[in-house]
Amino acid sequence: MTFCHIRIYLSAVSLPVLLLLTVLVYHCSILGNGLIILLICLDTHLHTPMYFFLCILAMLDMGYVTTTMPQMLVNLLAKSQTISFAGCWIQMYVFGALATTESTFFVVMAYDRYVAICHPLRYTVILNWGLCIWLAAGTWICGFFFSLLHTFFIMSLPYCGPNKVSHYFCDSPSVRSLACMDTHLIGMVDLVLSVFVIVTPFSLIVTSYIRIAMAILKIKSTQVHNKAFSTCASHLTVVTFFYGPSTYIYMKSNSSYFPERDKQISLFYNAFTALLNPVVYSLRNKDIKRAFLKAVGNIKLYC
Repeated sequence: MTFCHIRIYLSAVSLPVLLLLTVLVYHCSILGNGLIILLICLDTHLHTPMYFFLCILAMLDMGYVTTTMPQMLVNLLAKSQTISFAGCWIQMYVFGALATTESTFFVVMAYDRYVAICHPLRYTVILNWGLCIWLAAGTWICGFFFSLLHTFFIMSLPYCGPNKVSHYFCDSPSVRSLACMDTHLIGMVDLVLSVFVIVTPFSLIVTSYIRIAMAILKIKSTQVHNKAFSTCASHLTVVTFFYGPSTYIYMKSNSSYFPERDKQISLFYNAFTALLNPVVYSLRNKDIKRAFLKAVGNIKLYC
């Protein structure tokens, strides 16, 4: 079978409940993250590095779910439930690129909180707009570069058939399991890449928050304590739900691969993390709520 004619068969259960849940989660993720982007763009009070980074995170989440969930809806509705090899390649590459970018971008957001709390008087000097743009661009470049290497290794493997994978989208562990050769070497390459894109960023985030906690404890004001911990709690909540499942999926051996269980976990960190971000940042953020009420008030005045 030639490289161009390989087909990856995606198994999915056409259940009305799953279909309805997928539609709701996808649309709520798009609307929630889109609303955050719109509010940040419209409200000049939110034109700060913190909300600039939050806006980029929302863009990543929108791209994240759009890469996989529309195809998942097609699989749930269609009888064939297939995707071409090229389509699977593109989906796995873009999904991996956005996931890797988001993983490294959480480090940038942690650094933003570190500077804001530990060096508040020099915040705008340290995190100037030039540095913010370079940090954001650097995470995107790293994400797409590492994903290109990873996808190339996976798709260069020989696939002999029947090329049927029990998953909702083209995820690298599930596609790698279809190869008709020993994939332990590829698994080791995956593990090394995972250290760079999962363990290293998570370690940097933990280090940042340890230093933040030490700085907060030195401040005697209870009000400052509450505000600082509230701001950091939102970021830590999102980080936990992102790194927990992704660590389990991408940092285990081939022998530990269980299709049914793993695809449920992959669906969780793909779909529900993107849905969780706008909920966490909007419900716990007074500035976002204030901007929303202001926007609603302006709409009423125009009407």
